[in-house]
Amino acid sequence: MWWPSDPENISSCRRLRDVNLGRNPFSGQLPESFKSLQSLSYLSLSNCSLVNIYYALQILQQCKNLTTLILTLSFHAEALLDDPSLRFEKLKVLAIAISRLTGSFPSWLRKSTELQLLDLSLNSFTGEIPNWIGDFTDLFYLSLSNNSFAGEIPKSLTRLPSLMYRNISLEEPSPDFPLFLKRDESGPTLQYNRVLRFPPTVILSRNNLIGHIWKEFGNLKELHIFDLGMKSLSGSIPSSLSGMTSLEVLYLSYNDLSGSIPNSLEKLTLLSKFNVAHNNLSDLIPSGGQFQSFSDSSFEGNSLCDSQRFPCGLDDTAADTTSVGRFRTKDIALVGAAIGFPFGVCFYNLFFYRRFIL
Repeated sequence: MWWPSDPENISSCRRLRDVNLGRNPFSGQLPESFKSLQSLSYLSLSNCSLVNIYYALQILQQCKNLTTLILTLSFHAEALLDDPSLRFEKLKVLAIAISRLTGSFPSWLRKSTELQLLDLSLNSFTGEIPNWIGDFTDLFYLSLSNNSFAGEIPKSLTRLPSLMYRNISLEEPSPDFPLFLKRDESGPTLQYNRVLRFPPTVILSRNNLIGHIWKEFGNLKELHIFDLGMKSLSGSIPSSLSGMTSLEVLYLSYNDLSGSIPNSLEKLTLLSKFNVAHNNLSDLIPSGGQFQSFSDSSFEGNSLCDSQRFPCGLDDTAADTTSVGRFRTKDIALVGAAIGFPFGVCFYNLFFYRRFIL
């Protein structure tokens, strides 16, 4: 990795392959001289004060061997123009996160057929996620969280080959590079220095997506992290998600999901983090598999119960709740009556105020 003292004179080093300019006080536009770096494979411009992202992309597309481009925390609050003439045909890794960029999903990415990792999280992108996102045969990491994408989840995401079979040969686009991930603005920062260390991931949380969770997601046997929290998804939780046998994290909180938690999810023996809080779920919480290890907050804000932590009533009527975070337990009725006397009725509620934060 190389840090130049004067990026304006970078054109004199035409054999450079890996360049890290991250966390430097560079400002203004990217120098046009960068287009001379025909051997450039990895470039990080993260956490700088650069401006005019469209101009930068026009220059960098002329680096025909570029495979890794990190622009996170740069070009703050600019508009990412969707110019279909842009071409990054060898691009494997693209991270433009935490920049509050506006615009729509960049259509020029469709030509980057070798894409493996895409992080556009913590921006202000709008519009729909295109269905062609499922055409990337090597894509195994996708984070689009904290944007304003709308419409349904593209069904093509359920057919990503790298998440179904993981039989692709991944070559590191650089020997070592500092790439940072962040779940949200209040959460911890995670650092991965090699692409192969990234867990297979689909994160679509905190958008305006609607519709159902496709049952075909169960085909993604190699997926480790699946986050669909804080959206407006409806319908039931598909029992077929039990087919995601490598799953370690499943977040479905703050949606409008109904029905019960499928007992089939007990088969997910690697599942260590699970959250369905604040939906419209009801019935018994599964008791097998990893479910006894999940905290109470993973289930709050529903009409769920079990035989130990959240006792179930004797009939099927759920008691009303008036505040977020309560468990709506079933009424207890038909208690101890003597012949000739009316039935006694007893009502109770259990209150939980701990709030789950992604």
